[in-house]
Amino acid sequence: MSGPCRIMAHMVAFYPDRQKSLAVARGLADSGCAYLEVQFPFSDPTADGPDIQRACSAGLEAGFSVNEGFQLVAEIRGAVPVPVFIMSYANLLFTRGIERFLSECVQCGARGVIVPDLPPDYDEGMFGKAACLGIAAVPVLSPSMTEARLARVASLSPEFIYATLRTGTTGTRTAIDTAGVAFLSRAASLSPGRTVKILGGFGVSTREQVVALTPLVHAVVVGSAFVRELARGGDPSCAVREKLDELLGRV
Repeated sequence: MSGPCRIMAHMVAFYPDRQKSLAVARGLADSGCAYLEVQFPFSDPTADGPDIQRACSAGLEAGFSVNEGFQLVAEIRGAVPVPVFIMSYANLLFTRGIERFLSECVQCGARGVIVPDLPPDYDEGMFGKAACLGIAAVPVLSPSMTEARLARVASLSPEFIYATLRTGTTGTRTAIDTAGVAFLSRAASLSPGRTVKILGGFGVSTREQVVALTPLVHAVVVGSAFVRELARGGDPSCAVREKLDELLGRV
């Protein structure tokens, strides 16, 4: 998978607030991220560490709703050329109705959807409905998954796979060790004869980690590192631009 360094930049809708989150998206896109992952805030973000948990709480306090989230994504898509993936927890899909939620993802211009707590076989039909609608439903894999579970994911023939480099929550720095490299190789080999785009992350915050991961994945996912920069205050667009420049080796 060697090639150019690509970053999937994770951001939280309505963080620090609605207008500033639009500025965050523009800053990340203008500075060269390959993909945007826009998280819809939820009151119990079980896969997220403290930084993103706080961002989700702030986004909810700033007035986030699912309707507003789709409107924000539509505005982002109108302002930047970067493909956008919506990340959400299952509760928001269940409450709205999975088919309706996915249809609205398509309508607002999203390229795909990532739902960490809706794995294949327990997804209430999400993967099948997404395929019918022409939107990428991205399975999330972790190193603790069994071979049977990985085989089930492979049977879906996904275009993208989100591979977490460890179990647990986001935010804590992850060592790029032999176990992580082996897991990425397992994920990449799930569909022999076809290219699967691996989105690899969890705890990536430095240029060194990005360099180590780039030959192994289609794009490196970075999230908490941007949230921490935004938490310092100041101009949100400049904050994420400077961090992305650092990760891409431009400073």
